[in-house]
Amino acid sequence: MDHARHHFKKIEQKLRRQISAASADYGLIEAGDRIMVCLSGGKDSYTMLKLLQNIKAKAPFYFDMVAVNLDQKQPGFPEHVLPDYLDQQDVEYHIIEEDTFSIVQEKIPAGKTTCGLCSRLRRGILYRVAGELNCTKIALGHHQDDVVETLFLNMFFGGTLKAMPPKLVSDDGRNTVIRPLYFCREKDIEDYARVMDFPIIPCNLCGSQDNLQRQAIKHMLTQWEQIQPGRIDNIARAIKNIAPTQLGDGELVDFKALKSRIELPQFV
Repeated sequence: MDHARHHFKKIEQKLRRQISAASADYGLIEAGDRIMVCLSGGKDSYTMLKLLQNIKAKAPFYFDMVAVNLDQKQPGFPEHVLPDYLDQQDVEYHIIEEDTFSIVQEKIPAGKTTCGLCSRLRRGILYRVAGELNCTKIALGHHQDDVVETLFLNMFFGGTLKAMPPKLVSDDGRNTVIRPLYFCREKDIEDYARVMDFPIIPCNLCGSQDNLQRQAIKHMLTQWEQIQPGRIDNIARAIKNIAPTQLGDGELVDFKALKSRIELPQFV
């Protein structure tokens, strides 16, 4: 086996092991699940689908999958790419066509960020489709770098200490969202996708303004990683190793009620 092939197999095994670890830690994939794998046409969702197919073939229990792409009718979206690819894969798939792009353009003034409304519309459609397809879980392709970037986006621009959870139940309790790539690093996914030669669809079709802030955070984290390799891994570990009493949220800790056990002397 040549060096390139050996490196690819190591990356594939690493990613598959990390998906299995995330599933075991958080209960992401369970016996009898029918998982809706959301496929955007980017490297992350292609990698997620392919590795879940590999895991499904070797899993000690049965679960089913269906790939779903939401075509939101952004100008220039190459409609043929995903169907052409999925026709060659051994997986059920559905292409959902919903013109959310026009709705967003109509509702959001020029120059304002469109990401919030677009996300809400997309989420609502995916929840509905999951019900129609009798899916028990909705799998999204966010990876560890996305989680860490979101942590800093929320701190810098939202004033909140939150990131992305590995598993989330919708407000109405009817849908469960999972992130199988939660422990996976973007650089490994990039290496895997490059060798697999996935037909990547550009992710900037809508000119998303939110991406500008995220790119700034990504650049910051890249510089940190160069200064101290392993820093992003440490931040990711911190997200799952939280000490609420060492923070300042009065909703989590009743600081007003905290008192020393030492009894003060009574003066008469």
